[in-house]
Amino acid sequence: MNDMVSIPARARSLRRGLSPAPVRLNPRQLSTILLVAVFFYGPWLATWAAPKDSPTPIDAGRSSILIHVYKTGLFSAFGHEHEIHATIEHGTIDEGKQTVEFSVDARALRVMDRDVSDNDRAEIQSTMLGPKVLDSEKFPEIRFRSTTLEADGSGKWNARGDLMLHGQTHSVRVSVAGSHGHYRGSAMLRQRDFGITPVTVAGGSIKVKDEVRIDFEIVARTTGE
Repeated sequence: MNDMVSIPARARSLRRGLSPAPVRLNPRQLSTILLVAVFFYGPWLATWAAPKDSPTPIDAGRSSILIHVYKTGLFSAFGHEHEIHATIEHGTIDEGKQTVEFSVDARALRVMDRDVSDNDRAEIQSTMLGPKVLDSEKFPEIRFRSTTLEADGSGKWNARGDLMLHGQTHSVRVSVAGSHGHYRGSAMLRQRDFGITPVTVAGGSIKVKDEVRIDFEIVARTTGE
């Protein structure tokens, strides 16, 4: 009976036999392990720790605005409606906070009308950028910054934002649609609200409407660009 060992005692003996011996590392071995860990896992840790809602720069090569100017008056049939284009120079999209801001150089606006002669297009361009309309040398920046956003169906929103144009800033309403860093939108505004007097010709029988539409397309810059 003395040489018999209880089952619990035998189990404890087996566990002791299977337990690995403690490993002791010298300082050089420990330093090597730390360097390997930093090399392989450092980039992953940096990505994981980066803010998820940080703003993404706008891709200036694929982002632009298009302004539609309409005609009115007694002889409006003889006048021209205008399309004016410009690239968005810089800005950011924060999809986490659902905000956007961008700016356009007013001096870079270009008249795109196809149903006029080159001379007429050049004259329209000069009038648009000159003191009578945008006064682009005095007020070279057009800037927009969103302030509120409300969902309006899948992938669509009604937004408001501050638009600076012709040296004045006013709130405008914007309709927006899109996802994953690619958005399109439009806004209607009145030129007089920004201190711009609509152009008239032929004694007022042909004139530009006070209300214009601004369409925009914004594309976020992808990682690595």
